[in-house]
Amino acid sequence: MQEDERIARMEDIVQPILRDHGLTLVDLEWREGPRGLLRLAVDKPGGVAVDDCERASREIGVVLDVSGLIATGYDLEVSSPGVERRLRTDREFRWAIGKRVRCWQSGGMEMRGRLREVSADHLVLDQEGREIEVPRANVTKAHLEADLPWPRRA
Repeated sequence: MQEDERIARMEDIVQPILRDHGLTLVDLEWREGPRGLLRLAVDKPGGVAVDDCERASREIGVVLDVSGLIATGYDLEVSSPGVERRLRTDREFRWAIGKRVRCWQSGGMEMRGRLREVSADHLVLDQEGREIEVPRANVTKAHLEADLPWPRRA
């Protein structure tokens, strides 16, 4: 089975369970090895609590085990995506629309703003009312930027 196909099947299995728990899948990462690792980042309005992750993890583990999709031993991690989570995949960028982000372009130039639009070719950031288009090919790294009520340290 191709890696992309395996990941798609894993997503098909976990999505309904997460929905039943009021959670949204932000990222799914599968790592092969002597012992596999399936890492899920999930979110919900108001944030994810440890209890949310525990309940979803127990149910997902049982369903995955019964599915036979993963033939070897594996570890399952279900967690919040984090306050300043790194954005890598199209799904993560789409999830981050409306949130504050920081991205770095080739040459080290850093840009900040609220993510307004995502396409295969570009990101659109709103910098206090001014829209900036950033070519995706130039983005070397991107993170959420915490929207915290207290001042950030320099």
